[in-house]
Amino acid sequence: MDAIDRKILRALQRDGRQSLQELSETVGLSPSPCARRLRRLEEARIITGYAALIDESRIGFGVSVFVSVKLDKQVDEAMGAFEAAIQSYPEVVDCWLMTGGRDYLLRVATGNLAEFEAFLTGRLTRTPAVASIESSIPLRRVKAGISRSV
Repeated sequence: MDAIDRKILRALQRDGRQSLQELSETVGLSPSPCARRLRRLEEARIITGYAALIDESRIGFGVSVFVSVKLDKQVDEAMGAFEAAIQSYPEVVDCWLMTGGRDYLLRVATGNLAEFEAFLTGRLTRTPAVASIESSIPLRRVKAGISRSV
């Protein structure tokens, strides 16, 4: 990756819907070499996809909760069972395997706290291998993430 590749990545992070013509003008290349670089970044899986950023609250998911989960055992079988269950829960929008005192960190999005409580008590606490759960409710987002790779 060189400086032009980084310019391409920064430009796409700002606006992933811009045309190839706009992108090439932004980074100072003609469209053909810009397209080749873009294709190479995609093939190298540096660019892993394109997506729309959605304001979850505007589509009915006004509550986000961060949930730390500790498993009863940190063995492959328990982790696999937990991860398989999490894949089937649409309320869980992000899940990370963690180091430290907790095994997983989840971000759960629901319409309200009653829906979160129903998910927590009706599904998450009954998930295989879960030993303990700790929830934190964010007050407001201070910074939204953009990759540091550029």
